[in-house]
Amino acid sequence: MWKLYALLAAVFAALTAIFSKVGIRDIDSNLATAIRVAFIMLLTWGIVFYTGATKELKSISGHTFLFLLLSALATGLSWLFYFKALQEGDVSKVAPIDKLSVAITIVLAFIFLKEPADFKTIAGGLMITAGSILLLF
Repeated sequence: MWKLYALLAAVFAALTAIFSKVGIRDIDSNLATAIRVAFIMLLTWGIVFYTGATKELKSISGHTFLFLLLSALATGLSWLFYFKALQEGDVSKVAPIDKLSVAITIVLAFIFLKEPADFKTIAGGLMITAGSILLLF
């Protein structure tokens, strides 16, 4: 099932790039990011309340909370830079370069999470990197 979720994430990420490019045409990219975050908060908290997941709030450890906070900071910075890049560049070039995150994630997962890096994973990461570098120049 994770493959379906990953594919859906990719489809919605693609739509995000297109919708964002249109949405930031006439406003500051930082303001656009803040508006986007507000909508995401409403959506996700709505889902949490609807599914009853709020009962888990009391059991969240400090360790988990810390890494969720770090993840939020990284996400926020990623979105701010992504929107700024979209505002100044073509979405067809910005989005693939942004996907260098896939190759960086593979390396970081190998180093810090001790995940296996087989031939397909390494080759795929190298191809993504090569494609992104090609778009940079």
